[in-house]
Amino acid sequence: MTDALRSAGAAPTLEDVARAAGVSRATVSRVINGVRNVDPTIQEAVREAVSVTGYTPNRAARSLVTRRTDAVALVVSGTGVEPAEGADGADGEPHTADGGEPPEGAGEGSFTARVFADPFFGRVVTGVVDYLRPRGIHPVLMFAESAWARDEVVAYLRQGSADGALIVSTHAEDPLPALVAEAGLPAVLYARPTRPARISYVDLAHRDGARLAAEHLLARGCRRIATISGPLDVPAGQDRLAGFQETMARHGHPYIPVAEGGFTQESGEAAMERLLTEHPGLDGVFAGNDLMATGACHVLRDHGRKVPEDVAVIGFDDSGAAAACRPPLTTVRQPVEDMAAEMARLLLDRLAEPDRPATSVIFEPTLVVRASA
Repeated sequence: MTDALRSAGAAPTLEDVARAAGVSRATVSRVINGVRNVDPTIQEAVREAVSVTGYTPNRAARSLVTRRTDAVALVVSGTGVEPAEGADGADGEPHTADGGEPPEGAGEGSFTARVFADPFFGRVVTGVVDYLRPRGIHPVLMFAESAWARDEVVAYLRQGSADGALIVSTHAEDPLPALVAEAGLPAVLYARPTRPARISYVDLAHRDGARLAAEHLLARGCRRIATISGPLDVPAGQDRLAGFQETMARHGHPYIPVAEGGFTQESGEAAMERLLTEHPGLDGVFAGNDLMATGACHVLRDHGRKVPEDVAVIGFDDSGAAAACRPPLTTVRQPVEDMAAEMARLLLDRLAEPDRPATSVIFEPTLVVRASA
């Protein structure tokens, strides 16, 4: 900033940047708004002038030119079940995006509590923010656990309050991906949609990950193997169970005891109790995520079973829970942060080229061997 501007306390303008760079005001505007056909040397001169003057673009004025908000909605979407009447948001008073009151019973309490308790969602947020922030774009966190909340998300996007949506769906019957796709709104989904929808998505080869777990247990010499599946109304839970069963069958194990869990530590504990009651001689367990595997380890220890000497345990995700477990978990790594960043990249590509067709990116799992198996 020039001495005159500093003494006057005035905010630097486009004209100040233009004078410092030795170009026209229009050229400065084109560089700041990302117009591509500007000579790289001139672009560098303008950026240097912006740094020297301390100029900060007016977002409101810029959005009139670019028709962009530089914000995207990060939507965590749940089932079609309405939340319990009287459930409140984090501040005790649920509000709509525009500050109004939602319909009675449309609060988010239990749903948001589950979201924030699951380390998976923190990893998604990390990947999204780390990708978007250097590009000057900010996520707006939204929840869509009811018909009312889904309508709010679609309206928010239609009004142009965000440039597009990154959707993390937690239930196979979630209608939001199809609603957004049918409305022609830019969006990318974490995990493939179970309902037909023309929408880009990222996902993991879950069956391949379960195959890695099965082969590792067999290679250790385990022969009386059971599994704690994730919820079987969730595609990832279905795929991990199917991949595990298929691999075991290929190796001569046509029947594998299964106890369904809910992707929580508590459900893993309950499932492990059931398996020990029905199959006390088991010597290997594959759990559909790390939280359930941690719960399984706790129950095994309570029953005097050593991990991995008596029972080998493998989880899935390679979340923070895997390293914190005692013993540390052998687990199938899902690169959540990388997958979330790829979601953001696909969305920005779609915003830059609105006619770009929907696409999918499938990540490959890897086995991380630690002490539990």
